[in-house]
Amino acid sequence: MPLPSAARLEATGCITALGDAVATHAALLRGEIALRLHPVLGAEGGEPVPLALAPGRGLDETAPPNWLAAVSALVAPLAGAGWGTARRPVFVTSSNFGVGSLHAFRSRNEPAHLAYGTPHNCVEWLVREVGWGPNVTTLSHACVSAHLGLLLATRALEAGLAERALVFSFDFISPFVTGGFHALKILNAGFPAPYSDRATGSIGLGDGAAFAVLSRGEGKRVGDFTVGAQSLHNEMHHFTANRADGAGFTACLAPLREAAAGRRLWLKGHGTGTLDAGRLESAALTAAFPEAPLVGWKGSLGHTLGSCGLVELALACQSIRTGRAPGTIGGVAPMFGPCVALDSFSTAGTDAVICASNAFGGAHAAFLLAHA
Repeated sequence: MPLPSAARLEATGCITALGDAVATHAALLRGEIALRLHPVLGAEGGEPVPLALAPGRGLDETAPPNWLAAVSALVAPLAGAGWGTARRPVFVTSSNFGVGSLHAFRSRNEPAHLAYGTPHNCVEWLVREVGWGPNVTTLSHACVSAHLGLLLATRALEAGLAERALVFSFDFISPFVTGGFHALKILNAGFPAPYSDRATGSIGLGDGAAFAVLSRGEGKRVGDFTVGAQSLHNEMHHFTANRADGAGFTACLAPLREAAAGRRLWLKGHGTGTLDAGRLESAALTAAFPEAPLVGWKGSLGHTLGSCGLVELALACQSIRTGRAPGTIGGVAPMFGPCVALDSFSTAGTDAVICASNAFGGAHAAFLLAHA
């Protein structure tokens, strides 16, 4: 299938444990780490693991979910634009939705949690709370979920089915989510060190939500961005692992090499802190774009799961606006390759960034972000 045409990115924003996009970006430039040790199962205890919770939010589920206020504040500037109507569709993405509420119901026998415990119920409730119309599509594919929303929104614009499109993604961690990653041994007492060549890998998990407003490319304004050359590839190899030869990473990046020809690039990678995936990802990015510095921010923010592609898109835009990109926070030499940038750097000499994400089972996604 051919790559979609570039979509105009009119607006974007996010929330993380460090605040909104402006506050988060500034904190990353200062090298701040949002991750803190918390009992992996919340009130039920367990091993302390690195988690990054949104300000004022507890890990344990409440009914209604305790993240609603943060999401409402994030999307408040979008009010009154007719989102969810026939020509202004909404694409909602997540990897978790209300699964923590479902677990809370099963473990505590509290029926109130059932109202939020499935993707359908959770999104239907959220749409009512924020005032969007019924033209809402829900998507989920692990950690490339937000990329799927961006791609489908772009396709709708390209086909003339929409005049503007809103992509919204949210993932707020819960004891069910943290317990699952802990069972896989990749969430442990160690803090993540993305792209570091060390003996034991580890990740952190974090809260995150973000939005992007897309439209057709005509009538570009100064300050707008474009999202182009969107590429997705799924190895369908294993429940969690990638092919050992890294072929999936290479296949996803191949279309972007042509689209980015002649560009002066930097790279925003996935960079969770796992070893095999980090090694394969950095090798593929370096082979495709050998002169471009590579950074990853999950060593501070934790992995925001299905929303990471949209959260980190907002931070990449802020990096271009301010002229400076945060480095790979938490990374410790030796690194997997010389392309990994540990320190922040100026984006003034660049004109685009490749934003990449990867997911369980060998799912890969990437796009080219540039000024319109």
